[in-house]
Amino acid sequence: MILEIIGSLVIICGAVYLLAIITDSFFIVSLDKISRQLNLSDEVAGATLMAMGSSAPELCIALIALFAGGGAHSDVGIGTIVGSAVFNILVITGVSAIAAGSLHIHMFAVNRDTFYYLGAVGFLLVIFLDGQVTTIEAVVGLLAYAAYVILLIVWKAPEIPEEVREHKVTESEPYPAHPEGLFRRIEAVIVRLIKLITGAPNENYVWTFFVAIVFIVILSYILVEATVVFADAVHIPAVIVALTLLAAGTSAPDLISSMEVAREGRGGMAVANAIGSDIFDIFVGLSLPWLITLLFIRPVIMVDTADLWMSIIILVGTTLVLYVFLRTQLTLTRREGIILLLLYVGFVVYTIVSGAGPAVGAG
Repeated sequence: MILEIIGSLVIICGAVYLLAIITDSFFIVSLDKISRQLNLSDEVAGATLMAMGSSAPELCIALIALFAGGGAHSDVGIGTIVGSAVFNILVITGVSAIAAGSLHIHMFAVNRDTFYYLGAVGFLLVIFLDGQVTTIEAVVGLLAYAAYVILLIVWKAPEIPEEVREHKVTESEPYPAHPEGLFRRIEAVIVRLIKLITGAPNENYVWTFFVAIVFIVILSYILVEATVVFADAVHIPAVIVALTLLAAGTSAPDLISSMEVAREGRGGMAVANAIGSDIFDIFVGLSLPWLITLLFIRPVIMVDTADLWMSIIILVGTTLVLYVFLRTQLTLTRREGIILLLLYVGFVVYTIVSGAGPAVGAG
C-alpha cells in the first residue's frame, strides 16, 4: 500500500515535471514561430494554438474516461475538465500576475473571450439538464469552437500603444526564468535527448510542435493511470483526485506557457491562454470524445447531474472574480494574483471536505 502511494506520487511528479520541460523548451518555441508565420496576434495565438496544444492532456483524459466506460475512469474525464477550468482561471492568471509583477490587459480581448466562455458554461448547463448527451449537442459544441476561432481572426483587438504595454521582467527582478541547480541540470539532459527527435526547435518548429503534443498526450495517459492508482491506494474517490491533483497536473503546460509569455510582457496572451483553454476544454475536450463515442461505441451517453448547480456557480463565479479584477485599471496586480490563488485553495478545501465535487461522471 505504501509502495503504491509513493510510487504513484513519484510517477505523477515526474510526468508533471516532463510536461513542464516539454512546454518550456519545445512547445513555447514552436508556438511562437508558428504564430509569427501565421501573423497571429498574441491573444489569437494564446486562445487557439497554445490552448489546443496545452489542453491535449485534458482531451486525452476525456477520451480515456469515455472509452473505459465505468470504473474509476468514468468520473475522471469531466472532473478533470471542471477542475482544470477552475485552475486555469484562478491559478494560471494568478501565478502569471505574481511572476510578472502585474499584467496590463487590453479589455477588448478580455470582454470577447470572457463572454464567449460564459456561453460555453451555458452550453454545458443545457447539456447536463436532461442528464444525457446527444449527437447534435456534441456537433454543436465543435461548431461553437470553430465559430470562436473565426471570431478571433475576424474580430481582432486594436493595437495597444507601446507606452501602455506591460514591462518585461528582467534578470534583476525576482523569479528568474531558469534557476540553476540539480533540476536545471536534469532539464538540460532531457532537452538534449528530446532534441535528438525534434532537431533544433527554432528551425523544425512545425515538427517540434507535433512532437511536443505527442509527448503531452503520452504523459497525460501515464498521469491519469498513476492518479487512479493513487486514489485507490489512499481510498479517495477518483473524482476528488481528478478535480484537484489531476486537473492541476494536466494544466501544467498552460501554467508554464502563461508564465513565460507574462514574463515577456504579453499579459494579454497569458489571460487569453487561460480563458481560451477553458473554451477549448468545454467545446472540444468534451464534445469530441462525446461525438466519437456516440458514433462508434454506444448510442447514448448519460451524465451525472449531481451538484450541477454548484459546478455552474463555481465556473461562473471564478470567471466573474477574474473579470472584475481585470476591469480595475486594466491591470491584474500581484496582490490580486495572490487573492486568486487563495480562492483556489478554498476550492480545493471545499472539494475535499465535501467529499463530492462539482457534477462529474459519464457513463
